Amino acid sequence: MVETIVDEAPGLSVRRRWLVLVICASALFLVGLDTTIVTVGLSHIGAGLGAEPGSLSWVVDAYTVVFASLLITSGALADRFGRRRVFQTGLVVFGAASLLCAAAGDLPVLIAGRALQGIGASMLSPVALAIVVNAMPDPKERAQAIGVWGAMFGLSMAAGPVVGGALITAFDWRAVFWVNAPVVLLALVLVAALVPESRGRRIRRIDLPGQLLLIVVLGLAVALLIEAPGLGWTSPVVLAGFGVLAVLVWVFVWVESRRREPLIDPGLFRVPSFTGAILGAVAVFVAFSMTLLMTTLFLQDAQGWAPLAAGAATLPMAFGATVFAPVSGFMVGRTGPQLPLLLAGTLILAGGLCLITLTGGMNVPALLMAYLLIGTGIGFANAPITNTAVSGLPPERAGVAGGTASTARQLGTAIGIALAGTLIAGVSPDRFAAASLPGWIIITACGGLLLAVGTLTRHREAAPA
Repeated sequence: MVETIVDEAPGLSVRRRWLVLVICASALFLVGLDTTIVTVGLSHIGAGLGAEPGSLSWVVDAYTVVFASLLITSGALADRFGRRRVFQTGLVVFGAASLLCAAAGDLPVLIAGRALQGIGASMLSPVALAIVVNAMPDPKERAQAIGVWGAMFGLSMAAGPVVGGALITAFDWRAVFWVNAPVVLLALVLVAALVPESRGRRIRRIDLPGQLLLIVVLGLAVALLIEAPGLGWTSPVVLAGFGVLAVLVWVFVWVESRRREPLIDPGLFRVPSFTGAILGAVAVFVAFSMTLLMTTLFLQDAQGWAPLAAGAATLPMAFGATVFAPVSGFMVGRTGPQLPLLLAGTLILAGGLCLITLTGGMNVPALLMAYLLIGTGIGFANAPITNTAVSGLPPERAGVAGGTASTARQLGTAIGIALAGTLIAGVSPDRFAAASLPGWIIITACGGLLLAVGTLTRHREAAPA
């Protein structure tokens, strides 16, 4: 282990501490925004690049898979080499990748740019949070900052379709990537001027074998979900792919269980509360991403709505996710994680039931209610999932547990996008309602799974030290 400096610029003024939060939260907003901003533009991207509908899921998942795979390693690199330095590197990579996406002339180049964006994003999200925590030593002030942080991420994810719809309507699909450039440039200037350098007390070793295996496992799993419908679920290639995936998962667990400092510690999954939290995180973001992609495609391709109108329809989801995230954090602090988890599961389940009614034809009130219920459920879910993941574990394992929970959220997003694309890729407008039914059922089942996690969670969990 390497012991190093915690804070190289202590004693920041109150004003500067909150400016650091604003800068880091702005970068987080970009990360979340680029997870969802392209959802309303997939049809336009496909038409503009002459791409097959079945391959468009990669425009979203190339970003989320790489992002999910590198989160933990990027955090470890920041603790070792300096959080501000890695944060600045992430901004440069993210900005350059955004320009590549905006200028892409074909789908492979766009997908490569999105993967590069994922690399940059992995250096922003966990690193920015560590910078904020380091800059705010007072526990009360830090708790307030983390509440703002959680609300910002929920807002960015839910606001993506609205922003994307407005940009596509005013310009074209390339604008959803051009818009990142000025934000990144401004952030780089402000980071250099205001953000202090810091490093971790305890530097984790870089688990290169685990990192490479995780990228291959997640990438192969998502690739099978995206490509299997076109190839055929029982085709030799797909069956062989699932066989290879099973072997790679076993190898990953075997390798990680023998590493002194594994990327993801398999032993954590022997703690029931942790396993439940990870399953809950995956379920929440499967429901979120499937709802977002399937409904925006339904509104545009089957109902003929403009991108701006389809994006604006998701505003109830943004409202619910943003407003109830801090409420959930307050509830977790007062009563523990069980009640907000139960509320989250109930709300997502109810939202899924509202979506099922769309199989009988367009129902705008039911759709808007589904958005509000699912968005509110997501708002209630994040704080108790993180709390449950780290509760009952020694403090020195809390960072790995929290990083694994963040990875699970992005994995859920990738799986949800792949499943949604599997169900509705290439479906004609008149068949969309029938083809979407399995997706609405999956979303409802995700709410049921979260309810089960909440039921098995103890009413009160001590907050981690």
